[in-house]
Amino acid sequence: MDWRVRALTAMFMTAVMVAMVTLIVTWLNLGFDPDFMRQWGKAFLIAWPIAAMTGFFVMPGARGLAERMVQKRN
Repeated sequence: MDWRVRALTAMFMTAVMVAMVTLIVTWLNLGFDPDFMRQWGKAFLIAWPIAAMTGFFVMPGARGLAERMVQKRN
């Protein structure tokens, strides 16, 4: 897979995942108080780049593992 496609895939995939996880964890920790959006935004901006970089590097190995697992089942 072209590295640019892999990078964009990691960015799009992790943006949605991190948004949901940080939303839920921030809500569980703080509730919907007046500071909720600021705290959620802060959590998202810290977590997303980390998740995107991790996804970029882990994706090829995870894809290869998934392909091997599916091939063994057929």
